[in-house]
Amino acid sequence: MATASSNCSPTLVLLNGRVVADDGIHAAVAIAGQRIAALGTSAEIAALATTDTEIIDLAGRTVVAGFVDGHAHMDREGLKSTLPSLSGCRSIEDIVDKIAAIAATKKPGEWIVTMPIGEPPSYEDVLSGIAEGRFPDRWDLDRAAPDNPVYIRSIWGYWRSTLPLVSIANSAALKLAGIDAATVAPTGSIEICRDDATGEPNGIFIETNKMPVVELSLMRQAPHFSPAERVTALAASMQAYNRAGTTSVFEGHGVASEVLDAYRDVRATGRQTVRAAMIFSPAWGSTSPEDCRALLKSWGHWLAGRGLGDQWLAMSALYGEIDNSVERELRSAAFPQTGWAGFHYNSSLPRDALKTVLVEAARNGIRAVGILPNMLDLFAEVDDIAPISGQRWVLGHIVSLTPDQVKQVAGLGLAVTTHLSAYLYKRGSELVEKLGRERAGEIVPLRALRDAGVPISFGSDNVPLSLFHSIAHAVNRRDRLGALIAPEQALTREEALECAALGGAALTFEEAEKGSITVGKLADLAVLSADPLSCAAEMVSQIGSELTVVDGRIVHRQL
Repeated sequence: MATASSNCSPTLVLLNGRVVADDGIHAAVAIAGQRIAALGTSAEIAALATTDTEIIDLAGRTVVAGFVDGHAHMDREGLKSTLPSLSGCRSIEDIVDKIAAIAATKKPGEWIVTMPIGEPPSYEDVLSGIAEGRFPDRWDLDRAAPDNPVYIRSIWGYWRSTLPLVSIANSAALKLAGIDAATVAPTGSIEICRDDATGEPNGIFIETNKMPVVELSLMRQAPHFSPAERVTALAASMQAYNRAGTTSVFEGHGVASEVLDAYRDVRATGRQTVRAAMIFSPAWGSTSPEDCRALLKSWGHWLAGRGLGDQWLAMSALYGEIDNSVERELRSAAFPQTGWAGFHYNSSLPRDALKTVLVEAARNGIRAVGILPNMLDLFAEVDDIAPISGQRWVLGHIVSLTPDQVKQVAGLGLAVTTHLSAYLYKRGSELVEKLGRERAGEIVPLRALRDAGVPISFGSDNVPLSLFHSIAHAVNRRDRLGALIAPEQALTREEALECAALGGAALTFEEAEKGSITVGKLADLAVLSADPLSCAAEMVSQIGSELTVVDGRIVHRQL
């Protein structure tokens, strides 16, 4: 039996199961306070219990280390229930009836803002589900709520991963937004649809942006998520992630001030059940390289190393992205509101400015996180000026890497986060066609990265939230069309579980504290609905947690 040196009596013991620990499979585990105290046979662990110990019979269930989502956007999950849903509507009249019912609960002049048309979570083939084969227009919505401004929001484009996005406003909403026949779209990626006869806007906006622009520009007058809604939604999000066995998140895209405020409130009121490591998403007021460098030098030192905070709520490192588009400026103008994003749109910079900032970051021990392919070359250029090896900068949303790029990632000492639902499952065949079948092995090359010694983590991107989807994709390597995508890059089930837990812990240098079931480590673990090491391949993605423990405390239970 492996035991900790502490003499503390167990507060919780789990017996008669399959505990997947770093040194093999055990039948039982003991937890004392916040930490794993012992691993062994059920008889050995039961003998440690006292009258104050809670004892749970696992009845053969499998226990794994709690997952660490390497790119979570956890706050979004609860927000999806904040707005009224139009799910189930099969015609324009259904939509009118549903909005009319909402209007009956509102005062005249009060805004009605709803979720998009279509079926969550992906909102695929929206018009195929509407009998009339078209979207409702302003006049349809006027019938539903003649005394209220109405706005049907678009999807967050990555839910579906295909364009365009569509949002719809009624006449009252258009008037409040100041949109009329003379209004010109602020960018070519937005179309203000119009009545053919009069040229008046018909209330339908179409855009070719995966991150919505309309709601943050033309329709800025529509209410955004309030601080109270964000707090309630975040607490609900944590419960949803716990049900999937996730006990920690790494917010690799950075978080905006409104999301940080929600975390603080949830923490202060004792509702935090998922550990959160957040990356700073700066709202740059200038895109001048020297201005940005000076700002980082003046206030950025607190981001160095592991930054500020504790094992529950911490902030460190710096998010960076190259962008000087018109759309960036339009989204940024809505500051401090960020909509679905939860990160500051003006955290991105023109390339020269960002390079200057990252060089300054490297010199001051401030890690950087980037999620776009063009960031790899930029990281390498920074390293030539101020070495980053040993700082463990993070490259996220890996799409494809050549063998030389895999070597480059390893040489720079980067950790990577992968978005397998998007780039393997949803887009696998598309990427094979784009790259050529002979280069299919470059698509999310997990085996090559692992063999090169690169720390790999899985990120859900909240589409969907369960990392069991990522584990299944890493092992099965099949896309949604059923095509097998470079099976030589597959991981074993044991390796995939390690990426989902220990790989995520490595993003914050916490692999000695969490990420595996090891005596002395933090007691973050999940009791599963099926054994991911032995169940049928097609069942892996459907696994959930029946009991989730964080910091030694049960935060989710359905046993």
